[in-house]
Amino acid sequence: MELAANGDAGQVWVTAEEQVQGKARRGRAWVSERGNLYASLLLIAPSPADKLATLPLVVSLALHKAMVQVAPKFSQNLNIKWPNDLLLFGKKVSGILLEASVLKDGRLAVVIGCGINCQHYPENPLYPATSFREEGFDLEPQTLFAALASSMAAELRIWAEGAGFSIIRKEWLERARGVGEAITVRFSDHEIEGTFVDIDEDGFLMLRGENQVVQSVSAADIFFAQTGGLGA
Repeated sequence: MELAANGDAGQVWVTAEEQVQGKARRGRAWVSERGNLYASLLLIAPSPADKLATLPLVVSLALHKAMVQVAPKFSQNLNIKWPNDLLLFGKKVSGILLEASVLKDGRLAVVIGCGINCQHYPENPLYPATSFREEGFDLEPQTLFAALASSMAAELRIWAEGAGFSIIRKEWLERARGVGEAITVRFSDHEIEGTFVDIDEDGFLMLRGENQVVQSVSAADIFFAQTGGLGA
């Protein structure tokens, strides 16, 4: 955000070997030991405001493709958990946090922060976690970052500031966990249950609840009956 405020044009990555104040959604801490990948991408005015909600799905798809590229043996065991967590054998292996700020000239600066458990993972009481090393694969963060930077650029081109989201949506659904399954959606003050039926053209989760009524969910934590844990 400092780069953006100082006039950076964006399309720039910032990486770290470790973080001392890593954070996840809703102000939660993100454990950031050396050996994992911590990378943030700065975008300036990436899309019209009404298309911005689809960006997290672009990011998660790009990360999924990068992971499969460097660790193809896990292609059948790696899934996306709405909207942008990656699950390896049903356990959280990465998290993505998007933050936005309005610049002085009115444009929007968006920072896409990615944390991937290459070597280490936290004991997360909210959702089971794992790392590539835990699953028997030695993945260097530099190797994954090279694949991620390339994959992200490719998916952003396809997304085309939101105009190409239909292509992203199709590929995202092919890799998603929980479509057609019963899930619990937890908000800050209540939770609801239903069936995850789809994502719409805005990237919102479509939930079929009581009386077969379908509603859209723009932001929440979801969890599956099999794991009993929340997304972080």
